[in-house]
Amino acid sequence: MTRTTRPIRAGVVGASGLAGGELIRLITQHPDLELAFLGGSSNIGRRPAELHPGLRLDFGGLTVRPVTAESVDELADTVDVIFLATPAPVSAELSALLADRIPAVIDLSGAFRIRTPELHDRWYPKVSRRPDLADRFVYGVPELVRDRLPDAALISLPGCYATSITLGLAPLTLGLGLDLTTVVVDGKSGSSGGGLQLRTADLHPFRSGAIAPYAPTGHRHAGEVRDFLDRARPGSIGKLSMSAYGVSHVRGLLTSSYVFTDAAVDQRELQRAYLRFYKEHRFVRVRRHNETLIPVPDPQAVLGSNFCDVTVLYDEDDGRIVVLSALDNLVKGAAGQAVQAANLRFGLPEETGLTMQPVLPV
Repeated sequence: MTRTTRPIRAGVVGASGLAGGELIRLITQHPDLELAFLGGSSNIGRRPAELHPGLRLDFGGLTVRPVTAESVDELADTVDVIFLATPAPVSAELSALLADRIPAVIDLSGAFRIRTPELHDRWYPKVSRRPDLADRFVYGVPELVRDRLPDAALISLPGCYATSITLGLAPLTLGLGLDLTTVVVDGKSGSSGGGLQLRTADLHPFRSGAIAPYAPTGHRHAGEVRDFLDRARPGSIGKLSMSAYGVSHVRGLLTSSYVFTDAAVDQRELQRAYLRFYKEHRFVRVRRHNETLIPVPDPQAVLGSNFCDVTVLYDEDDGRIVVLSALDNLVKGAAGQAVQAANLRFGLPEETGLTMQPVLPV
């Protein structure tokens, strides 16, 4: 799609959540997006600054309307792109109503991430969706599906863990063409990954200083990664398992993927493959493990940015490839990637509105 000459009218449903707040922050600073609608079923009538204390949107003549109940007819007349920062069952329902009535629907939930029906039912048993829509959604990892996004009317954003894992593994499977016999993922994420739901285990006395294994034997994002890579290159993934841990910081996540393959590889070949694969993708930074004062990838080196830092190492003693990936789960893992996908959908340079550097220290 070619670039428009007027602002692209954007709406956010789920404006009171953490991802919704990040979307508001990014859209209101974007030179080509206009925040035209804020929707939600709760906090109706409240303005963004009431819901997200860090947002002051009363400067530069910017006027932002309060949260209102979403109306399909109103949205169809008001926005060019709608971002759904809503729970998966809500996104499935809204997508069915909005498809073909709005130029672009970008869903941040898990409703349409997994294409295979059996796998979807396993990981999202309570999310009923229209079968025809599942086949129409593009799985929105911009670095891996850039050529499909300009014509995409329906885009499903990957989960934060899945983004990190997929960007870490893609140079091996899609770049070098390796068959990965076994992949074991260790994932650690800050508390914002769980949203604003109140759970006793997330209260400060329990969460502070903790390393909590909340999904030690499986995580739906592993199923998501398998589904995408199996479709991108059938048979490239053998066993893929994941353990997920909650840690005490708020933002950021790190995935450590331990990869086994029967192919012969070495450190130099792997490093070159990653540099080559992401040469034209500015938001994935391929790092040497000893490149900076703190070992990278490290979540605190990407906070507040749309970067994903990736490092690949080869363990010669055990024939193991180790891939480390770090990102801010609310930016590259959610709202930032959503804006990146929208940029490509509407013919803008993908970095538009996303050139902020990480904040360090935090």
